[in-house]
Amino acid sequence: MATFHFELVSPDKVLFNGPAQAVLVPGNEGDFQVLSDHAPVMTSVRPGVVGIDDARGKHHRVFVRGGFADASKNGVILLAETAIPFEELSAEELSQEIRNAEEDVADANDDQKRLAQEKLDRLRELKDAIKL
Repeated sequence: MATFHFELVSPDKVLFNGPAQAVLVPGNEGDFQVLSDHAPVMTSVRPGVVGIDDARGKHHRVFVRGGFADASKNGVILLAETAIPFEELSAEELSQEIRNAEEDVADANDDQKRLAQEKLDRLRELKDAIKL
């Protein structure tokens, strides 16, 4: 299968930098999969799971919260506000993310409340989906 360059970066480290066969991105408008020669697109990223099939076909999963993804002819770069490999993800950390989101909902003004609630709902769905 054809590969492309993929880079996943958080503020504190580079989580992936190299060739990939496919990347599943949790975009704000919905999940989308990037393969070689994907059309150019830039989108914000919602809380969710990035699925990466590396050049050898090994599957990696990384929880991300917020950020941007940019697919271009040079490959894909995902700049995440928070990124935690599944191997390092704990029920306690995800529960803390949910508590933070609950506080955001409680503190949000009318304009921000809908977005804060959507973020909280996605985190709860993620917790249910990954069985932590």
